[in-house]
Amino acid sequence: MSMEYKGDVTLTFGVKNLDAAIKWYEETLGFKLLYKLDDIGWGELQGPDEKISVGLGVREEVQQGGGCVPVWGVKDIAAARSELESKAVRFDGDTSEIPEMVKLATFFDPDGNAMMLVESLTQG
Repeated sequence: MSMEYKGDVTLTFGVKNLDAAIKWYEETLGFKLLYKLDDIGWGELQGPDEKISVGLGVREEVQQGGGCVPVWGVKDIAAARSELESKAVRFDGDTSEIPEMVKLATFFDPDGNAMMLVESLTQG
């Protein structure tokens, strides 16, 4: 028996302020709000692909640095990083490179949830 996947992914993050988090994901990463349920403290946004969404749930305490770390593939990491830095996004050090493989840069949303940018250096 094997699991059958639909092919979609929802990444969830705990946040302290739902409206502020939604605004950040829209304005900073360009995501689109799909829906918001104030009564249960939940919102979901469309990510960079129609099969990827980000769920935001209100929590009293948001654990910093835990959970999954989404890695967003970009064509030009320097340009993407520059755009995010122009929006005061905090990065964890410099962009690193694994020669002939990838360039990586870790950044954080306002609640301290870690994410990464990745640029592939391989052909194909």
